[in-house]
Amino acid sequence: MRCAPTAGAALVLCAATAGLLSAQGRPAPPEPPRFASWDEVNVLAHGLLQLGHGLREHVELTRGQLGALERRLGACGAACTQPEGSAAPAPAPSASPERQAAPETLRSLQTQLKAQSSRIEQLFQKVAQQQRHLEKQHLRIQKLQSQVGLLAPAHLDHRLAKTARRKRLPETGPAADPAHNASRLHRLPQDCQELFETGERQSGLFQIQPRGSPPFLVNCEMSSDGGWTVIQRRQDGSVDFNQPWKAYKAGFGDPQGEFWLGLEKVRSIVGDRASRLAVQLEDWEGNAESLQFPVHLGGEDTAYSLQLTAPVASKLGASAVAPGGLSLPFSTWDQDHDLQGDKNCAKSLSGGWWFGTCSHSNLNGQYFHSIPRQRQQRKKGIFWKTWRGRYYPLQATTILIQPTAARAAS
Repeated sequence: MRCAPTAGAALVLCAATAGLLSAQGRPAPPEPPRFASWDEVNVLAHGLLQLGHGLREHVELTRGQLGALERRLGACGAACTQPEGSAAPAPAPSASPERQAAPETLRSLQTQLKAQSSRIEQLFQKVAQQQRHLEKQHLRIQKLQSQVGLLAPAHLDHRLAKTARRKRLPETGPAADPAHNASRLHRLPQDCQELFETGERQSGLFQIQPRGSPPFLVNCEMSSDGGWTVIQRRQDGSVDFNQPWKAYKAGFGDPQGEFWLGLEKVRSIVGDRASRLAVQLEDWEGNAESLQFPVHLGGEDTAYSLQLTAPVASKLGASAVAPGGLSLPFSTWDQDHDLQGDKNCAKSLSGGWWFGTCSHSNLNGQYFHSIPRQRQQRKKGIFWKTWRGRYYPLQATTILIQPTAARAAS
């Protein structure tokens, strides 16, 4: 690349550009393959973006300087061809050769400035194109990083194995069977409570594997009284909860946003053990309510019925409660199991739920971003009658469950 002589700033930019282009033309020597960490990729992407921004700003500044210089030379051209204060447009016959050569020199400088300006314009376009490419690459990196974040719990096995070694290996006593120890130490935890018992105190996404179930991800909330599994979250209406039986059985939604874990997964976590169900409610005024009550969840042969004590069952719509409590089966619009004999509550309202009647609770109803004016529309929303009333659609809900009985020995 050849550079015409011009202003100092243009020469500096031209030299830098020539070095950059020549460096790009040379093939880099082969290097051994290496996997970069996410921090290194982020630093590289950030550095490239900053380089693009800096080069772009430098080109814009240099263009402005060259433009100003060109205007000054253009304005000087007419003045430099005649004596100061003279009105005659033509030079005197006795003008020196230097004065006669001044217009030619100015025209040459102007031509060189235009050529340099054209080169800078081309460089500016290349920088802009490269910056757009870097921004796209940065977005791709962010997307991949978020996807890897979802897979990060899969790497928890090794950390849990280390924790298990510290906490489970006896300090004294006879040595246990090595094969038996290996099977215990390298298995996934069965639920969030087992994670808590092994020393985990950070809430987040974890991979678990209940007995007889394939592994799956869950949201664990760690509190002072143990590990809770989040089975439902509503917060922004981004997920449609008006789903059929098959979807409620398997689960749906985004574990980092709105989701329903799945009835079969919840059943595999609690098994036949007694459990506690926690319900967290929020209204549109910033008020919150938290409820806990004992439950027992049946299998699909019982329509995943919740067995409740008498006081709780009454609050959830049981018209007649036996001394031992009541079982509320789960119901969807395509499988009606509710206790309202003349109506399908899930079809009349929205979403699937443990309906007693259609008017006591439904945390999987339609999400409203503001409270509708029409009473008929409001009744299809997310509500908990004993807190804010039948016709108040709630802003956010979270449902958690925790087994309270010990597991059967394996």
